[in-house]
Amino acid sequence: MKESALILANGLFDSVFAKTTHGLLRGPSRYEILGVVDPDYAGEDAGHILDGRNRGIPFYSSVSEALAHQTPTHCIIGVATVGGVLPDSLRVDLLTAASAGLQLVNGLHQLLSDDDELVSLAKGGIIDLRKPRPTSELQFWSGEILLVPAPRIAVLGMDCAIGKRTTAMILREGLREQGVRSEVIYTGQTGWLQGLKYGFVFDATLNDFVSGELERAIVECYREERPEVILLEGQSALRNPAGPAGPELICSARAAGVILQHAPARLHFEGFEDLDCRIPSLSEELELIRLLGSEVWGISLFTHGLDDAQSLQVATELETQHEIPVVRPLEEGGERLVHIIRQRLPS
Repeated sequence: MKESALILANGLFDSVFAKTTHGLLRGPSRYEILGVVDPDYAGEDAGHILDGRNRGIPFYSSVSEALAHQTPTHCIIGVATVGGVLPDSLRVDLLTAASAGLQLVNGLHQLLSDDDELVSLAKGGIIDLRKPRPTSELQFWSGEILLVPAPRIAVLGMDCAIGKRTTAMILREGLREQGVRSEVIYTGQTGWLQGLKYGFVFDATLNDFVSGELERAIVECYREERPEVILLEGQSALRNPAGPAGPELICSARAAGVILQHAPARLHFEGFEDLDCRIPSLSEELELIRLLGSEVWGISLFTHGLDDAQSLQVATELETQHEIPVVRPLEEGGERLVHIIRQRLPS
């Protein structure tokens, strides 16, 4: 029987910080989702508020209200805050959930297992997805990746919270529907929550071992599944000043190609607008990826801030300018990107 969960979004559902909640609502999910706690939308259908698709998953104003209607086994923190800090409002609901016997699932950097009060109440247990593993369990890069014949495709972004994981999941399903064996290597907590089997939490891994853990996940995936293509979930962005990431997917994982997530309406790196930290131009990013040793096969648009007509016009203009296919996956699906990937696969 599938375990069930309540998700805590607590006033952040309509923001980029709730990307874990959004991903679990879109699915897949390791747990059956019974409800979302966010008083701003209490009584509404979570799927309808997310993207207009009713999913039969209600919003509740509090954990107490949810538990009066549902009997979940787990309580998931569905937000990713700046610095991974636990907001006070979330802690209150966690105390209620722990007292009710739910297992707490936490993707924040602030570990619940360090909170003595929560530990004493959480008879159902605590899962801290970002709890660092001891270095004795981590792998250093060995070069074994060079023996994996399945091409790797990195889904990178111009910024964080821009839809990289969502696009990777859309591509996996699209490839599978066309008979192409494909897997996604997760690099964040949401991928694990969505039930992905192979991966690691990138930003909770000691830097010396990031490349090795990435290699280990890919090698294990190929040995056990024999996929024809392996999709790599990117984190942050190549030039995000708060946490540059992505070269490892090209240099260490030897990504043959890149699907690049771009947010045309976003001018600054998320959270650093006041510092005027501007996102580099798309042309510069394409060239940087080339210099790192890979090639952008397609551009995927995160269209937040644009209406349908505007995003379609931007897609058309970018495709003409850069001579690279530009797709809006949430509006159009991933069929065109899947076709691009299939054309590039070894015969």
